[in-house]
This record gives sequence, C-alpha cells and structure tokens, in this order.
Amino acid sequence: MKTGTKRLAIWALVISAILAIPLIAMQFSREVQWSLADFVIMGAVLSGIALAYEGIARKSGKALYRVAFGLGLLGAFLLFWVNAAVGIIGNEGQDANLLFGLVFLVGLSGALLCRFRPGGMAATLFSAAAVQMLVPVIALLLWPPSEISWSPGVFRVFVLSGFFAAIFAVSGMLFRWAASNRGPGVQPARE
Repeated sequence: MKTGTKRLAIWALVISAILAIPLIAMQFSREVQWSLADFVIMGAVLSGIALAYEGIARKSGKALYRVAFGLGLLGAFLLFWVNAAVGIIGNEGQDANLLFGLVFLVGLSGALLCRFRPGGMAATLFSAAAVQMLVPVIALLLWPPSEISWSPGVFRVFVLSGFFAAIFAVSGMLFRWAASNRGPGVQPARE
C-alpha cells in the first residue's frame, strides 16, 4: 500500500471513529440526538480538516510545522464542535455564539494571506487567540447576563475561551519556532 493511500485510510478510520461516538451515544441516551444532516456536516468538517492537513502540512519538510498546523486545526475543530453541539455562551441557539465565527474568519483569511508560511501562520494563530478572548468581551457588552443566559456562567465562558486561545497561542509559538529554525531541542546553526 502506498504511503498516501495508507494515510488516507488512517484518516478514514479516525473520522469513522469520531463519528461513531455520537452514534453510539444515541443508543444509550436521549440527550444525544443527531440527525443525518449532523453526521454529514461533521463528516464534511472532519474530511476538510484531513484534506487541509494532508494538502498543506504534509508538504512541509519540518515536523514542527506539521505539529503546529495540526494543533491549530485541532483547536479550530474543537471550537466548532463545542460551539455547534452545546454552545459556549448559553446554548447552541444563542446569537452570541455566532461571534466565534470571527475566530475562523481570522484563521482562514490570515492563512491564505500569508500563503501558509510559518512566520505568517504564527501571527495568524496569535491573532486568532486574541480574537478568541475578545469574543466573550464583545458578547458581554452586547448581550449582558440580564438579557440572555450565560450558562455555564460568565467566568466559565472566559475560562473555556481561554482554553481555546491557549491552543491557538501554542500553535502560534510552534509556528514561530518553525519559522526561525529553532525550537525545543534544536541547536542554532554554527557560523
């Protein structure tokens, strides 16, 4: 089996395993109810992530770049999944959750503008982390807790946003190291 075919087979198994989680949960709980459209959307998102990783990160000869890219994709995927499934502010139906789309907009536009170069990707991921933390601030100003549900609470919303921002910031730091040919355990070149 060719390397490319083997990697695609692994991606197919990973995507199938992830999609099996809600399918199995539906058998045991009435709280998890996915429609066919939910499975199709999540399958498309996961396939897009796999294609992006294979098409962009795999072309880099630097393992650090691939790790940074994978971590950024993981953060984006988790943000999408949590926000779509249960919502970060209140529930998934709260309009305030739409603001998290700005994080994706910053990430995608920044990546395209810098042509996926590691230095530009570092700036993009740092920007995405900043926007991630600005979203609850903007939402708090536009939709204070007196107007909409801030379940699980304002503090916890900021903590959850901080979790995603940290993923993006670590990815940005890894991209910065990849751009500088330095990194953990990498010795600077002798002149």
